[in-house]
Amino acid sequence: MIRILSFCLLIVSHSAASQTLLVLGDSLSAGYQMAIEKSWPSLIEPKLTEISKITSVVNASISGDTSGNSLDRLPALLEQYSPDYVLIELGANDGLRGFPPKQIRNNLSELISLSQENGAQVMLMQIQIPPNYGQRYSKAFADIYPELSKEMQIPLIPFFMEKIVLTKGWMMADGLHPKEIAQPWIAEFMATQMLPHIKEQG
Repeated sequence: MIRILSFCLLIVSHSAASQTLLVLGDSLSAGYQMAIEKSWPSLIEPKLTEISKITSVVNASISGDTSGNSLDRLPALLEQYSPDYVLIELGANDGLRGFPPKQIRNNLSELISLSQENGAQVMLMQIQIPPNYGQRYSKAFADIYPELSKEMQIPLIPFFMEKIVLTKGWMMADGLHPKEIAQPWIAEFMATQMLPHIKEQG
């Protein structure tokens, strides 16, 4: 009886220590044109397991998703997975379609609020769009992220695509998506950037 009780307590203790990261993104995180296990969210799980209490990474990213699409999906995801952390990597498709910055900002703000209300700690990734949309729009878009980070007191994670674009052979022919060869670097980069914002083991 004592052995059974000890075993049950061990399971409960391990469960309490385990944490889940939900990655809510678009094609930059969904493994565009590659096997999902090759995408950076899949590769980052063993790295986070080594350095934090995160033992599960749920990649809820969908290619082509906008902030509005993800806002519709988020309540069900929060109920299903009850994540401890949510990484929001969204807005690129909104920007490429020329959505109003105010609308994008409101959607991202709601995504953050919903996650926090569910008990999750939120990290927001900075997103940039090509300059051909005009300097005024590009700046208004880019400013959304640091403003929300400051206003809602959440970490702002740098945009990993800046390195990808400058590295020969890492971009797909469409000029928008990283190749499979870039995914391990992205996983390492993201683990390093998120680590200061994730509770240490102990």
